[in-house]
Amino acid sequence: MLDVRRMQILRAVVDSGSVTAAAAELGYTPSAVSQQVAVLEKEAGIALLERVGRGVRPTAAGLLLTRHTAVISRNLAEAEAALADLRAGRTGRLAIRYFGSVGPTLVAPAVARLRGEHPGVRLDLTLLDPQDALSEVSRGDADVAIVVRPRDDRVPGIRLVHLLDDEYLVALPPGHPLTARRVLDLADLADEPWIGSEPQGPCLDVVLGACAAAGFGPGFVARSEDYATALGFVAAGLGVTLVPRLGVGLAPGVGAGLGPRPGTGGRRTDITLRRVRNPRPARTVHAAVREGVPLHPALTTLLLALGDAARQPS
Repeated sequence: MLDVRRMQILRAVVDSGSVTAAAAELGYTPSAVSQQVAVLEKEAGIALLERVGRGVRPTAAGLLLTRHTAVISRNLAEAEAALADLRAGRTGRLAIRYFGSVGPTLVAPAVARLRGEHPGVRLDLTLLDPQDALSEVSRGDADVAIVVRPRDDRVPGIRLVHLLDDEYLVALPPGHPLTARRVLDLADLADEPWIGSEPQGPCLDVVLGACAAAGFGPGFVARSEDYATALGFVAAGLGVTLVPRLGVGLAPGVGAGLGPRPGTGGRRTDITLRRVRNPRPARTVHAAVREGVPLHPALTTLLLALGDAARQPS
């Protein structure tokens, strides 16, 4: 195996025309340069230099090796520059996995900031079930995933960065007697017909757990796996449902009587949203990254931007 550093020493000797001149250029002693070239000749199995008067000149093998050394040196310089860009966050790829209701409220503003600060980073944004997204992070197929997990959850090999607690609101149909109250006890909904708004998974677990804590199990008359359909059923008078604030476009700090964030399509007028308590159901949203893996600067920016977006009041 030829040593690249010795090849670069040979190139310095060939370019300068003498061992002494190469030694002065490299900061070595002439004897050290001669020793390195001699070792390289043993590695190559052929003479690389021949003496001419007070200087040296390359043999055919020496010229061949010098030409290849020039290519290797250029490639090394390009690799070092590319690595420096990657370390500084100027280049690279970031794979982001997220679920639907955090897209417009958290991911979109965070990604906009990311692209402004790291325009050279390629983004892979994919809508994915939170559990599948967490598996991708574990395997290294994704850099970050937005997931719903219990507040103090522990996942081997994963670091969970808390973003927000997304409070559930009750959606009531038009003219429902409970719309006269600003805040409802969850037990007030025990005898109501319920519309399911969540698929099986951690979000539904939050709803069922809160109802169990209030002393009842919801009587579902219809089930849906998306918030828009569930709210449509409520508007049609089929029952009530719980929907997280992000699911109706409300920022975490906005009152239930206020409208959604700008750009989310406007507030619905065919349902009424009210807060619930005793208990107050909320799903905990985290950003998941792998433990022990150095964070790309762009990923650090994204995590900060997600946190800022989660704290925005509107």
